Amino acid sequence: MRVAVVVMAIAILVTTSAFAQTPEVVNGTLQTQPSTRGLAREVSALITSIAQPGWIGYSVKARPHDSGDGCWSDGINRRRAGGTLKLEGVDELYVLFRIDQRQVDKIKFASPECQLDAGGLTVHWLTGVSASESLDYLTTFVDSKTTRRLANQAIVAIALHGDPASLDRLIALARKHQDPKVRSDALFWVGQRAGDKAASTITDALDNDPETEVKKRAVFALSQRPKDEGVPKLIEVAQKNRNPEVRRQAMFWLGQSNDPRALAFFEEVLRR
Repeated sequence: MRVAVVVMAIAILVTTSAFAQTPEVVNGTLQTQPSTRGLAREVSALITSIAQPGWIGYSVKARPHDSGDGCWSDGINRRRAGGTLKLEGVDELYVLFRIDQRQVDKIKFASPECQLDAGGLTVHWLTGVSASESLDYLTTFVDSKTTRRLANQAIVAIALHGDPASLDRLIALARKHQDPKVRSDALFWVGQRAGDKAASTITDALDNDPETEVKKRAVFALSQRPKDEGVPKLIEVAQKNRNPEVRRQAMFWLGQSNDPRALAFFEEVLRR
């Protein structure tokens, strides 16, 4: 019985460590602590206690990343010399908040292959943060009280989460947010996702959003869909949408598709 308990404890420790990876910090100090009060409260307490600029970070499960080619951060892929090459891509995401003057002034993200150069600052690393806590906290930065830059960084971080709820957050922002720029940013990332919910959100923006720029972003999102879905819909938009700018946008992306159906459509237009 005692042996079984020991084996179980070891298994739990191994499993926990696999999902509680801490970053490799250079040119700075790493301080690790468990998140026991909820992410928002932990960050708030740290912000209150940090007198100098610093970073707060944690890890969550990431969406599968196609190019498992080493370190990637802020949308940029790059190989780290001597790093491990993950042939199946990255399954973890580091989310980091820069703290200055007792507030968050920057949000960054990175894969576990990246060395984090802290620029001489301290990185306060929280363990045990759940995806739902992370999504809740990041969503607070997408409101009228934050800067455009912070809102965009938060949306990208939300989109990179592996939890299925991240798509629901993006859809809610794309459909309901008051700021058309936020709706546009969210639509871009919705367009990267497969599934009926993503497609219906794009269609809803095309049909109902009052802003031309949001409709144009929805057209771009259509161009990112699988061709059998996106090309027929783009042709429909080019034929029937009442907004001439939106129709022109659909024509542009059809021209970029190199799809025979797009060519046939252009030939038909030219014959008229």
